[in-house]
Amino acid sequence: MADAFTMLQRFALILALTVMTMTQSQGENMPPERARMLAAINESVRESASYTGRTQLSDRVMTAMGSVPREEFVMPAYRHLAYDNTPLPIEAGQTISQPLIVALMTDLLDPQPSDVVLEVGTGSGYQAAVLAGLVRQVYSVEIVEELAASAANVLARLGYDNVTVRAGDGYAGWPEHAPFDGIIVTAAADEIPPPLLEQLKPGGKLVIPVGEEHGYQELLLIETGEDGEVRERSVLPVRFVPLTGER
Repeated sequence: MADAFTMLQRFALILALTVMTMTQSQGENMPPERARMLAAINESVRESASYTGRTQLSDRVMTAMGSVPREEFVMPAYRHLAYDNTPLPIEAGQTISQPLIVALMTDLLDPQPSDVVLEVGTGSGYQAAVLAGLVRQVYSVEIVEELAASAANVLARLGYDNVTVRAGDGYAGWPEHAPFDGIIVTAAADEIPPPLLEQLKPGGKLVIPVGEEHGYQELLLIETGEDGEVRERSVLPVRFVPLTGER
């Protein structure tokens, strides 16, 4: 019992030191609940390293995650859970993704300050807000008009002026603003949508969950070479709502 108690004490001390260190490194004014979320993300990244090949995420991505007020993107009844490392329900029967998945997908995209990025599946607008702090412009498509309008309003109210949201079928992408440096899809497709590949720049990246609605899904990283060659890598088993729309 004494050994177990000592181990618990050590774990609590390590967690406290991690939170304190992250709070200092990401900004001394960061609310403690956000620092705890970042610490939980870091721990989950280490635990999933055998799948992802990543033991940590980039400082830029973690800073962006810590800068977004997640409570603004969840329903009032769930705001006390906003910084837990868990998905939460939002309007129209959809969900806001687990912070770990948002951070990992963003890191896989490797967004650069000059990039123009397409998001398919705006949802609450949270992923778009994270991307907004990392790239020049985000275009986001949401098939549920109610969600598109709500996300656009929240993003505008919070000052994310480099995000443009529209209601539409994201399977078709957004040809008017293509080609994109990166594309991120936040709903599971049963195949990689050809229009999205066509709208990706040479050297660009597509991060997308692929699989059956109630079956096995995997998060894929698709990269296009300068020569047009397409490379695909499975990163992690996941569970997303299905990508809907015309096929």
